[in-house]
Amino acid sequence: MTQKQVKQQNVIIKGTKDGLTFVLNDQCAFEDVMEELADKLSERPQPQENSARVRIKLVTGKRYLEKEQIAMLQEQFNDHISADIDTIETDVITKEEAEEMRLDSQITRLARVVRSGQVIEVRGDLVLIGDVNPGGTVKATGNIYVLGALRGVAHAGRNDNKQAVICAGEMSPSQLRIADVITRPPEQEGDGVREMECAYIDENDQIVLDRMLKVGQVRPHISDDLPE
Repeated sequence: MTQKQVKQQNVIIKGTKDGLTFVLNDQCAFEDVMEELADKLSERPQPQENSARVRIKLVTGKRYLEKEQIAMLQEQFNDHISADIDTIETDVITKEEAEEMRLDSQITRLARVVRSGQVIEVRGDLVLIGDVNPGGTVKATGNIYVLGALRGVAHAGRNDNKQAVICAGEMSPSQLRIADVITRPPEQEGDGVREMECAYIDENDQIVLDRMLKVGQVRPHISDDLPE
């Protein structure tokens, strides 16, 4: 006796405290999803007049929904359960999102001195072979490496990346900023040989300065980001 095969569901509906979650099969045609969705929504009780609209979360897996398809889904929800698509969770990224990720992972290398009044701003990591003079500013969405003296302003993690770091051969900045955390390091005394230092945000949401060796322990990925 053969076991009865269970039919694949193209739409799974889950109730949550925030509304309804619809998990859409990403291995079938969109028309099949729409057909099953209409059947399942028609079986649900009609909302009462003046009732609050339901919030919908769509989980689409590896299916990318075009704007027209999202509009078709929203129309189904309007017709049957008076609901609005609130969020869409997907494993697929758009070309625009992929390009943004590429820009934020790139490394810009410059050999120059950033003088007073000058501002250098890049996407991704910045490697500056030179000094940042007082009044000069360097900004990056990723990490900042100054292979010289940092005496001006440095702002890393401009896309709210609190994992970003700022490193310099001579760390004497007028201001350090990582994401939205700002600090001005205290004056350091002594004229001895100074090793490269690095600034990062610690567990107390404060910017701290430490040796490169210590930063490698709190930011293990730093070795992958360091310039070759």
